[in-house]
Amino acid sequence: MKTNLTWAGGAAFIGEAENGRSIVIDGPPAGGGKNLGPRPMETLLLGMGACMSYDVLSILKKSRQDLSACRVEISSTRATEHPMVFTAIRVHFIITGAALKAAQVERAINLSAEKYCSASSMLGKTAQITHSYEIVPQE
Repeated sequence: MKTNLTWAGGAAFIGEAENGRSIVIDGPPAGGGKNLGPRPMETLLLGMGACMSYDVLSILKKSRQDLSACRVEISSTRATEHPMVFTAIRVHFIITGAALKAAQVERAINLSAEKYCSASSMLGKTAQITHSYEIVPQE
């Protein structure tokens, strides 16, 4: 895997993935940022959330669960001293579908967290990661 990062002035950077897609990452206004994109540490959380969501959706589809939407809310706590690593991360899945089975949803989240999601495994080296979910019936 290879990526490129180009300074875009102030505290902003353009990150380019190997597939040519890009993302703007910006620092806080106090550090010269202009709110052009997520902060670097927010980007880490977003990456972990996307990694876990991909796994969970894939596992649920293979389990023939009829899902129509997935939202993940992630909150975190960071150390107060440098390096200000994540010390706690709370991941809450909100999954919508018809006749979803709670046991299947829980299994999918656990498999992602414990086996498949590389981002979660890395962040779990410094942070206590907890998971929860709610199932919203499809109307």
